[in-house]
Amino acid sequence: MQFDVNELPGATFGGLLTVSTNPADMVLAAEALPDALPNLLDQHQGLLLIKCMDGMADEPELLLRLSRIFGTEVESYHETRMARQNVHPEIPEIFMVSNIPPSDRVPPPQPDPPRNKDGSFPRQFPHRRGWHTDQSYRRPPPDISLFYCVKPAPRDQAQTLYANGTAAYEALSDAARAKIDSLDGIHCSSKLGRNEQAVRAGETPDELQAFERPQRQPLARVHPVTGKKALYLCESGQMDWLDGPVAGLAPGPDGEGGRLIYELMSHYTQDEFVYMHEWSAG
Repeated sequence: MQFDVNELPGATFGGLLTVSTNPADMVLAAEALPDALPNLLDQHQGLLLIKCMDGMADEPELLLRLSRIFGTEVESYHETRMARQNVHPEIPEIFMVSNIPPSDRVPPPQPDPPRNKDGSFPRQFPHRRGWHTDQSYRRPPPDISLFYCVKPAPRDQAQTLYANGTAAYEALSDAARAKIDSLDGIHCSSKLGRNEQAVRAGETPDELQAFERPQRQPLARVHPVTGKKALYLCESGQMDWLDGPVAGLAPGPDGEGGRLIYELMSHYTQDEFVYMHEWSAG
């Protein structure tokens, strides 16, 4: 099988792969050519939309096999203290993002106001909140996230936004790149009382266990294959706003580090760097 990828419609980055066979044969072909999909992901700047994978929900082990093409170390969520109701009952390496019981994910609040003046959906921080890199507080953090849609929400109610960290980094001024190249962000779980809202409210942070300690990650990470640099940061939820969010800069929401995160996130999430995806089954 040959993987023919087109440019992702409506986006400035990303590729679109439409599968012409069943998911099992597609995964088998990808396993036979283990470099094909990772190379396509790199060529399309970290975003690859694979359509017509209907039926994978009935064979969830196919998603696990597909994920291992991008890296063999796929951990079980039973070992990461994830709530059991949010873990797939058959494949513990799959985390279920759902508000359908028994899963209990709470939908994020709508932007305020919910639409831009021209009627479009907000994308840019801080109007649009929730921007993050998956599990950036892990050491090392994940290389890639794979999503599969089983039951989509009604249209216009559950988009996922992706931002091109490479293009956003390259669009910074020389002075801005020189500044952040030597800086680390301090990342931590949003549930430890160290997020921006908790610190602003004066809440007492949790006593950290060994596995919960904040982790330093470069604000500009180097891609291990392409060698290109990309912005790597989160906003309020997954940064440590008590001792950070930027190592070596004045801490706290109103410190120099906090101001830098706001500046970078606003730049990072401009329309020219963002793709907004509407989900459909498969």
